[in-house]
Amino acid sequence: MHEALYYEKLGNKKVHCRLCPYECQIPAGGKGACGVRQNKDGILYSLVYGKTTGMALDPIEKKPLYRYHPGEFILSIGTRGCNLHCDFCQNWHISQEVGAPTEETTSEEVVKAAKELHSFGIAYTYNEPFIWYEFVLDTAKMAKQNGLENVLVTNGFVNMEPLKGILPFIDAMNIDLKSFDEDFYIKVCKGRLKPVLDVIKLSAKKCHIELTNLIIPTLNDSEGSIRKMVDWIYENLGTEVPLHLSRYFPCYKMELPPTPAETLKRAEKIAKEKLKYVYVGNV
Repeated sequence: MHEALYYEKLGNKKVHCRLCPYECQIPAGGKGACGVRQNKDGILYSLVYGKTTGMALDPIEKKPLYRYHPGEFILSIGTRGCNLHCDFCQNWHISQEVGAPTEETTSEEVVKAAKELHSFGIAYTYNEPFIWYEFVLDTAKMAKQNGLENVLVTNGFVNMEPLKGILPFIDAMNIDLKSFDEDFYIKVCKGRLKPVLDVIKLSAKKCHIELTNLIIPTLNDSEGSIRKMVDWIYENLGTEVPLHLSRYFPCYKMELPPTPAETLKRAEKIAKEKLKYVYVGNV
């Protein structure tokens, strides 16, 4: 186990985790909403430091990042757990199953593998990298020292202080903008929208970012919802930030039918009215 960053001790061995907007106050023996940060006798520990559920060499387009090192491959690693609990989670078997099997690794081993595989960098992906914060930070620092770049594929649900602590070592991010409706975030993802928007705005000033919106029938696929999202991107980020519109398929707890191709084409048309780079995926 590895002591966590961004927490404070309260009375009666209780701790206050400050990593993400859940701001969990965790009693002794308890875990945070992410399931991988545990209070043991008044000290908060990461349960996944140096533990990975998978490591692979992926096309950068799989992240998806289309306007950052196009055509190249990147070493991708992830762990288990997540601080959101989306009903439609595509990687639920590692993000929502806290008992998902892992293997031990070190930052040195990850960096060594990236260099041996001639990867230009390391992508922290497959599950939510911010709940793996301590290991990602240590590995990202070592990667930069070895001439490698760092990529986060994230839900963006993190507090500002930890975000600012890691951004100097991050070169690119793909951030999920799951909906532009607060109720959607609360009911479907068990999170909130505003913190994600704040993370997007700050990250766009510090590194290359691309956004992904999974379009789900009846939940976030209306013309009004798409326009509201596109308008916000245009007004806050400009025309250059790429937007990926991704097709939903039934998964985990959600059994709605797949998104019709026509819905994605309509969303693409709306987005292209104001944004320069719009991509439709998973069709």
